[in-house]
Amino acid sequence: MAEWHDPATKPGSATAGTGAREDQRPGTRHLETATLGGGCFWCLEPIFEELEGVVRVEPGYAGGHVPNPTYEQVCSGTTGHAEVVQVTFDPQLISYRDLLEVFFSVHDPTTPNRQGHDVGPQYRSIILYHSPEQKATAEAVIRELEASGRWQDPIVTQVVPFEAFYPAEDYHRRFYRKNPGYPYCRVVIDPKVQKFRKAFARRLKASG
Repeated sequence: MAEWHDPATKPGSATAGTGAREDQRPGTRHLETATLGGGCFWCLEPIFEELEGVVRVEPGYAGGHVPNPTYEQVCSGTTGHAEVVQVTFDPQLISYRDLLEVFFSVHDPTTPNRQGHDVGPQYRSIILYHSPEQKATAEAVIRELEASGRWQDPIVTQVVPFEAFYPAEDYHRRFYRKNPGYPYCRVVIDPKVQKFRKAFARRLKASG
């Protein structure tokens, strides 16, 4: 994605070892977490946050070896991190499989280390699973998609265990909502969002 720099912001601290179940206190909803990377997190955040059952979507970095990376470090391609979104969801309203269905419909999982004009390992397709059940579901979905022949090229999506999530700088959060006139938003994100809304109209949150 296009470079956007704000030196006044600082990266957040890591969320390490977060389990699939986020809250199991009596009387509370049993929320789960999904961590997914499919290109620029500016693109994925507005899509997932519109789904019924999704409580929170946070852009950040995961899958690499450098603690507390900055956006500039991740863009260098040397940290091992991918741009990801961490999705907190209510499994009673939307399943992990449902999230993966959306995930695979809004990016190309067959292009190694790129999405369109966004090139580099930070843009790779990756699923960071939080439990054995999530791993099994991800692998099953990929097998089904491969068998369907939806894409001519093989799926290269990584399925790896979640270790740590580093929140992105504040200026990345809700970037699309806050900067609708930004060229990348108009040219790249708008078409993705419109296509998603049409394909998953029945799964969107009620407006208002």
